[in-house]
This record gives sequence, C-alpha cells and structure tokens, in this order.
Amino acid sequence: MLGTAEALDIFVVSLRDGFVQVSAFVAVTVLLFSYLQYRTGGRMIEFLENNERLQPIAGGLLGLTPGCGGAIIAMPLYIRGTISFGTVVATLAATAGDSAFVILALAPEAAVYAYGLALLSGILFGYAIDIWGLGVGRIDSAVEKASGPITDGGFATASVADGAPSVPPTDSAACDHDVTTRENRVMTTLSHAVHVAWWGVTLAGLAAGIEYLRRGAPEVAVSFEPTFSGLFTVAGLLGTTLSVYLYLVGRRYIGESDTGRIRESFADAYSTFRHAAMETSMVTVWVIAAYLLYEYGVVIFAVDIGALAAAAGILAPIGGALLGLIPGCAPQIVFAGVYANGGIPFSALTANAISQDGDALFPLMAIDMKAAIIATIYTTVPALVVGIGLHYVWPYADFGFGVIG
Repeated sequence: MLGTAEALDIFVVSLRDGFVQVSAFVAVTVLLFSYLQYRTGGRMIEFLENNERLQPIAGGLLGLTPGCGGAIIAMPLYIRGTISFGTVVATLAATAGDSAFVILALAPEAAVYAYGLALLSGILFGYAIDIWGLGVGRIDSAVEKASGPITDGGFATASVADGAPSVPPTDSAACDHDVTTRENRVMTTLSHAVHVAWWGVTLAGLAAGIEYLRRGAPEVAVSFEPTFSGLFTVAGLLGTTLSVYLYLVGRRYIGESDTGRIRESFADAYSTFRHAAMETSMVTVWVIAAYLLYEYGVVIFAVDIGALAAAAGILAPIGGALLGLIPGCAPQIVFAGVYANGGIPFSALTANAISQDGDALFPLMAIDMKAAIIATIYTTVPALVVGIGLHYVWPYADFGFGVIG
C-alpha cells in the first residue's frame, strides 16, 4: 500500500525531475526553432507549404533533433493545415525524445544506429500513409466509435483519414499577433517578471540536466544545499512552479493565451522568447501529469520496466514498441537507462525509439485528441516491424554493453 510519505516523495521528485530532465531541454530546442522562424520571417513555414512532397522528410528531421522541441514545433503545423497527417507520423516516429540525451551520453554508437533507423522508417511510413492511406480510415472510425464524438472548442471532429486535422484549421491571421485576454497592470507586470525569472531558472535547470547526464543519469537526492543535488532540486521545483503559473495564469496577461498554435513570425526577440516559454510551460504541465501517473502507477502496480522489456526473445522488441505508446518521456528515459546498463537488447531500444512520441504528443493531445490517438497507434506499426526484423536479422548487435538479442 502506498503510504503518505512515499506518495509525497513521489510527488516532489516528479515535479523536480519533470522540469530538469525534460522541460529545460525542450525549452532550448523550442527557442532555437522559434528564433530561426523569427530570423527568417516565417519562410520555414512557407517552404513546407510550397513543398508538400518534402514534408515527411522535413518532419522526420524535426523529430530527429534530441529532445522534443523540433517535433513540438511540427504539431501546430498540422492543426493549421500546413502539413499532412503522414508528416505528423513521420515526425513522431523519428522523435527520439529526451531519452536520446541518455543514449547519446552513454551509448553514442547505439544512438546513431537506433535513431537513424527511426528516421528512415518514419519517413518511409509517413510517405506510405500520405500516398496509400494504410487503413487510417479504419483506425479513424474505430477511435470515433470507442471515444464518442471528440470535440475541441465546440467543434465536432473531422476525418483524420482525409489528411485534415480533427479540429478546424486555425486562422493564421488570428495567431500572428499577441492577444492579451485580460487587462490588469499589476498582473501583467507580474507575469512579465515571472517570464524573465522562468528563463533564469531554466538555464539553471539546463546546467543541472547536462551535469546529470554527464554523471550517467544517477539517482539524485532531494536537497536544498549548495550542491549539485541542491541545484537540481531547487531549479526543478521552482521551474515547475513558474511553468504552472505561466500556463494557467500568466499567458492570459502577456499575450500568449493561445498556446499550442503556430506563429507565422515574431515582432521581436522578446516575443520569440516569450512564445518559447509559453509553449514549454504548456508541455511542462502535461509532462508533470504524465510523470505522476507513471510513477504512481509503477509503485501501485509494482511494474518493472526492465523486466518487461528484457523478456526472452521476440517479446523484447514488442515490449519496447508497446512501451512507446505511453505519452511523455518518463518511462522512455528509464528504458534508455536500462539499455545503457545492458538490461535489454538493441532491437528493443530501436523499437522503443520509433514507437515513442516523447512530449511532442502533448500539444497535439491538448488541441486534437483524436489525431493524437491515431498518430501514436501508427508510430507503433513501424516500431514492431523494425524491432522484430532486427531481432531476427541482427540478433547480436552489441555496442559495448554486452547486450545480445
């Protein structure tokens, strides 16, 4: 039975780890792509709109960037109607998530092969969906029947199988300017101050996260002393607190109330930073929810990810692919650590790398749940194909951890 002290400890650690292990890295990648969008005046979006045949490739490359920032940028483009559903699947299949940082740090050679296969399979499967459909219509109908009419903002869902989002495409003109929904000088000033402080805490969290990976992703004690553990704890808890404020309150006062929507361009560098902070704050709220569900679930149901994935034979890649159905990066980070310690075969790591959608699924879930469900189902298909194929074709792939198939 889960005791009060243990439940509180899980709560605190989840709030801390979610920000340092995930959000700090997401913030940097989202800011990078937002800044490129700002410097190019929105030409990145124009390129995708004018080159439909290249979209799955572009989506795969966005997803391949370590962390989830590139893939997070792609999801609103689908809601907008800029990219195809096949591109969404290609992006999510190629997404390495935040577990990529663990593998890159501890097993870089394995990362090259696993994420290279994820990129290739994602692009090919994305094109196949756009060209032939591959039964998306049946999954679309099944999700509709199982869940009932899913709505968003009062609009009934459309058909994902037709390549369109399940919610009406957003009006780009409405998304290209800041909308302050409430006018209050005190709250506006406070929210801008919190935004600036958020970036300071994020930099501290990023430093702690990099050091955490450099040390081999160890267990970090909850501490408030002037040590690495103290920096990790304070940055994590404070960063999550500020993120929750920005997402639930601050965004309504500083002109970013419409999170999860793409922007054509930005007026200045400050608005670019602000947009990245708001998008990351939204992801943080979803990430923390996923961390809590995962951590409490593991304790309550006594789930051992390593034992599940290390099952004999072909069950290993199947387990890795099915684990990828869980949104977020928490279980995937644990999974990557198990691989680094020699606990699972390379086929399972690769299947998980393809199947997992990382935190990029959260913006899509927040706006178009139906499309998110269908997309995560479809990224599991190439994961199973490639993972099982590796099990039979390359059973003894070994990248220095004594791992065999």
